[in-house]
Amino acid sequence: MMQKKGVGSYGENLKFTQDDLAVKFLPAVKALAFKLKERLPSSIEVADLISIGTEELVKLARKYDENQNDSFWGYARKRVYGAMLDYLRSLDTVSRSDRKLIKDVDRIVSKQFGDSGEEPSDEEISKELGIEIGKVREARSSIGVFNVLPLGDQMQVYKDSDTLEGLEGEELMRRVKSVLDCFTQREQTVIQLYYFEELKLEEISEILGITTSRISQIHRHVLTRIREALED
Repeated sequence: MMQKKGVGSYGENLKFTQDDLAVKFLPAVKALAFKLKERLPSSIEVADLISIGTEELVKLARKYDENQNDSFWGYARKRVYGAMLDYLRSLDTVSRSDRKLIKDVDRIVSKQFGDSGEEPSDEEISKELGIEIGKVREARSSIGVFNVLPLGDQMQVYKDSDTLEGLEGEELMRRVKSVLDCFTQREQTVIQLYYFEELKLEEISEILGITTSRISQIHRHVLTRIREALED
């Protein structure tokens, strides 16, 4: 009986230590959620991102082995961020705003942005496409979510039903990288900082010394060129 009590006591102490580890890094999860939220449309609640991240943090803390990795947050950060991205994928915004509409709205926004450096209003897009303004807002919200997902996810969302059939995973990313090689160093840097360093447009603007509108223009231009190249 004494032996069982000892084992139980050890288990309780271990669980306390693991939960304490999760509590210690909860501020880091919140900071990560707020940083991601800054790149998302207003329809996404930061509280939901924090909840998803915290749940993943607790799971990771309870199976963390410091003998295999001496930096818990180094081990956990990518997985917590990945859980938040999985949540965004699960929102299934495509079902609420069909792919053709998303493409049409994105095409109009990209064209006007390229011509004038300013994005068209929801009212202007609604008038040009002849659809309800609510559907335009829904599509733009979807685009805002897609823009923070990895490039591979975006290509799958924007592709036609048979255009990129069977082209996914590593092969898709290999094709994306081959297209990126054709861009200027500045354009490649924008994509690197936005998708891989997870910086927002304002931060990239400060690093490169160009306006946020120009950064946004480059970002849209590169994504459009990637999609066109893969669909060609």
